[in-house]
Amino acid sequence: MDVSEWLVVNALPGMGALRISQLAARKPRWPEGWLAALPSNAASALRLWLEHPERSPLQQCVDDALAWQQGGHHRHILHRHHPAWPELLNELPDPPAILWAQGDLAALNGPTLAMVGTRKPTSEGSANAQGFARELACRGWCIVSGMALGIDGIAQRAALNAGGSSIAVLGCGVDVIYPARHRDLHEQLSQAPGGLVLSEHPPGTAARPAFFPRRNRIVTGLSLGTLVVEATEKSGSLVSARLALEQGKELFAVPGSLHNVQAQGCLHLLRNGATLVRHADDIVEELQQWAGHFLPQAGHGQADYDQTGHQQAGRDQLAAASSSSIPSSLPPRESEPLPDTLLNALSATPVPIDVLVHNTGETVSGCQQRLLMLELDGWVAQQAGGWVRLPRP
Repeated sequence: MDVSEWLVVNALPGMGALRISQLAARKPRWPEGWLAALPSNAASALRLWLEHPERSPLQQCVDDALAWQQGGHHRHILHRHHPAWPELLNELPDPPAILWAQGDLAALNGPTLAMVGTRKPTSEGSANAQGFARELACRGWCIVSGMALGIDGIAQRAALNAGGSSIAVLGCGVDVIYPARHRDLHEQLSQAPGGLVLSEHPPGTAARPAFFPRRNRIVTGLSLGTLVVEATEKSGSLVSARLALEQGKELFAVPGSLHNVQAQGCLHLLRNGATLVRHADDIVEELQQWAGHFLPQAGHGQADYDQTGHQQAGRDQLAAASSSSIPSSLPPRESEPLPDTLLNALSATPVPIDVLVHNTGETVSGCQQRLLMLELDGWVAQQAGGWVRLPRP
């Protein structure tokens, strides 16, 4: 089947991803087998398109899609017979029939890891997302996420800035920038080597709340495993975690402080069997048996990787990368004296005011006054979950 035929199947009335997948798994002949197996209304619509395409509303869907694809060399329409189609998606019970793609299809060639987390990360969570994404990208891994605010966007920027690959799966059309604050990231993913934007929705489709949980199945379905960096107990990231487990994928979580509200979701996952990770090696060791055929062997395929540039840049940066992905809570302190001993009770992990009062023996009002002065001087900041000590410039 060619792209036009898959576009028509995708647009048939009364058909969804699950029914199309179930029918495609039977490998019916085109078009006779499809006509025989489709529900009556879908079969009638297909027959009209086959016999009189100019009278069929399905032809407009085909024309619009092909016109969009021809509008730029970085635009692609993927289906299960396309050479770049990610085979991991075929393991889903309801893979999309069509994926609109914008960017570098080479991003689909490497081993993939989904990275998800809260939209309001702490400074520690942000640093962990950057560290893991950067080192994994330097090792040839592609970071898959949803281009959302917070952990998603932080991880994807870090991967691309390290010369690696990243795929964003959107809950809208690939040409729709959502959230609007990620306009620059969307541009980078669409145009930079190693960047790719995917969606099962046609270009121009606006974001809708119902699209995002469905989007998550593609994020995890594209990936060999999923890493939850930081999340509350009710975070949408836990939906991705559940989907990863349902799909039989490895689930990883970064541990956090008991007092950090933003870490409670990760602690919950760890308590229920997720793999605790301290650095990138923990992930690579768990997934190496599946990732091996994606990664080039020494002396083989080198030229293909060097032609695009971003893979070689990632290898160059790997030599300078730290062996540990999780940065220390705070950088080493110089001889600068601390203006307040209260700083000794703070780190990059948020500390609630009641815990601070208990640990220091100070009164609530006393702590609040001292924290206010330290905040004005740029030593501390209040984040979700409590107060953190800021690194000095």
